[in-house]
Amino acid sequence: MITPTTTSMKNPVRFRFIMFVLCVVSQVVNGEEKIRCIPEEREALLQFKAAIVVHNGMLSSWTTPHCCQWEGIRCSNLTSHIISLDLHGDFPVQYEFYGRYMSGEIHKSLIELPQLQYLNLSSNYFRHSHIPEFLGSLKNLKYLDLSSCYFGGRIPSQLGSLSHLEYLNLASNSLNGSIPYQLGNLSQLYYLDLSGNYFEGNIPPQLGNLSQLQHLDLRRNCFEGNIPPQLGNLSQLHELYLGENLDNLKISDGGQWLSNLISLTHLDLDSVSNLNTSHIWLQVIAKLPELRELSLVDCSLSDHFILSSKHFKFNFSTSFSVLHLSYNIFTSPMVFQWVSNITSNLVELYLSGNHLEGSTSSDFGIVMNSLRHLDLSLNNLKVRDLKSFINICTLHSLYMESNSLTEDLPSILGNLSSGCVRHSLQELDLSGNNITGTLSDISVFSSLKTLLLEINRLTGRIPEGVKLPSTLEYLSVGSNFLQGGIPKSFGNACSLFLLDISMNGLTDELPMIISHLSGCARYSLEQLSLGMNQINGTLPDFSTFTSLKILSLQNNKLNGEIHKDIQFPPKLEELYICSNSLKGMLTDYHFANMSKLEHLDLSDNSLDLAFTQNWVPPFQLLSINLRSCKLGPTFPMWLQTQNKFVIIDISNATISGIIPEWFWAKLPLQKVMTTNISYNSLQEDNVHVKIAIFVRVLKQDKDYKLEEIYASNEGTRTQGKQEKQQKMKNYNSAETASGRPFSMGA
Repeated sequence: MITPTTTSMKNPVRFRFIMFVLCVVSQVVNGEEKIRCIPEEREALLQFKAAIVVHNGMLSSWTTPHCCQWEGIRCSNLTSHIISLDLHGDFPVQYEFYGRYMSGEIHKSLIELPQLQYLNLSSNYFRHSHIPEFLGSLKNLKYLDLSSCYFGGRIPSQLGSLSHLEYLNLASNSLNGSIPYQLGNLSQLYYLDLSGNYFEGNIPPQLGNLSQLQHLDLRRNCFEGNIPPQLGNLSQLHELYLGENLDNLKISDGGQWLSNLISLTHLDLDSVSNLNTSHIWLQVIAKLPELRELSLVDCSLSDHFILSSKHFKFNFSTSFSVLHLSYNIFTSPMVFQWVSNITSNLVELYLSGNHLEGSTSSDFGIVMNSLRHLDLSLNNLKVRDLKSFINICTLHSLYMESNSLTEDLPSILGNLSSGCVRHSLQELDLSGNNITGTLSDISVFSSLKTLLLEINRLTGRIPEGVKLPSTLEYLSVGSNFLQGGIPKSFGNACSLFLLDISMNGLTDELPMIISHLSGCARYSLEQLSLGMNQINGTLPDFSTFTSLKILSLQNNKLNGEIHKDIQFPPKLEELYICSNSLKGMLTDYHFANMSKLEHLDLSDNSLDLAFTQNWVPPFQLLSINLRSCKLGPTFPMWLQTQNKFVIIDISNATISGIIPEWFWAKLPLQKVMTTNISYNSLQEDNVHVKIAIFVRVLKQDKDYKLEEIYASNEGTRTQGKQEKQQKMKNYNSAETASGRPFSMGA
């Protein structure tokens, strides 16, 4: 074996080269320990941090001397300059004030990072501030992601000066105005996403200069006028998304410019308004050699369009596999014949939201021998029309939601199971129809994973002999009229992940229902929804349901004492047992293993929460609903340990005295959206003073979007005129501060 040592004896030049390579590799491997950041760049980062507000621990590492080791920072192993700044957040939609993110404004100190190549600030909350113009001075920038940042205003034209930029993502903001033509100067750009904004006017033809572009997304804006034919110059383009532009966008020149897009794989023309006036564009598209997916949603295509195209021949390539035709105005089943004539290679076909009715030829299933996904929801199809699809032997998913299926369920399932589709079908959605009868044997569908039957007219008791496929994972029969209980056979569904029988008329006792599910299903179930029935009995032990994450039992007729020894599942994240008639005492023991719990609703029962004074729960709750539970007489101290809740209702909970200071401090700190402490025996003067202080805090915190706070103590103390005036003063002040409802009532 030749080693560097033996080689060096014969060739000193080669030896020095090998040693140089080894040094570079060593720097790469051990770079984080060797690199020391440049002081001026460290100071620039600290100025950037000082100008923003960080939430929930973001940038917590930005305190040590060596900034190259900070969160989101990457430095060059050779020059020590900062080359990458990845500070994407996770600003969420629900519970928007719990997540790691930044808010405020981007400080111009980033100019002091001259070698910066990568900048990702996506999914933060910049409160409709404008994209800074100085970003156009970062001349070495190759990657810029400012998506989902709540930016407003216009795109600064200075971004057109970033001559090395390869990736630009400004999607999902509130940007408006026109797209600056200077973006056409970004000659190295291969990815451009401007979707989900409020851009208006014409699409600038200068975008046709971006010769390296592979991905262009202009969806969900307010563009109008003709699509510029200059986009036909983008011969490297793989994905072009132009849809959902308020029906004002039109295709120009019959779409002839599309013929140059020989690399195109995905094309979205949703809501382009003039496609129904010509067939030229479709002939052009059919010749694109690499096209895989075409979306023509909401394009006013009709049966007339199909009839007038019967003299044209469309030669889609064998790679073409996905076609979206939803929300057009097709009524006749001739659309199926038309689709099968233009291509037999489809894997996915979407026709939801049309006005389809009637049967097509049974040949459709024979010709479409690759079809796996068929969406026919929101049409007028009847049971007899299903025969067209029962012999699509490759079909995995069939969506028939909200059609005109009115027969009984056994007949419908019998119809479907008469063809080879019974062996291939994995997802079947029959929800939102008027299907009658009761749940019948579905084990004949040997591959079925999802069966959705909610919002129908199913009645009666589920027969004891009903068998479920061993593959079944999701079963939803909510919002029907089923009675009785759950058959034992459900407990043998070893793959069952979700069972939803909410909003029916089940009347059996809960312990019996749970015992029927205690076969192998208790190990697989993650969500069990039995709310809004007439189920009675008391709470059984759930600890053997080792995978259960969501348990919904609200609005039933549960009653009796909760046994002191029962426990809930250890992985439970959401527990809803509100609006029942349960009694008894819940202690630390009942919640001892519930470290994953995030949502707790025990409201409107007769429960006594008798936790020890110094109890520290194993969980951190996001929502706390304990209305009408007995928490008092003193304010529950265990709430002091809960640092994440954004909704809390402890009204009518027999609490008296003064609310502790730490509780008021939590409301702005945790950005609590809804607080209800009404109908307790609280000291009102203390409450009003604290609310007044709280309102002042609201005025100073633009990120805090209070929705409601209820603090009335009616019935516990006589209210004088002065107190009522104070209430109105607090109400008006809070409404002015937050722009949201602020109620002092219950």
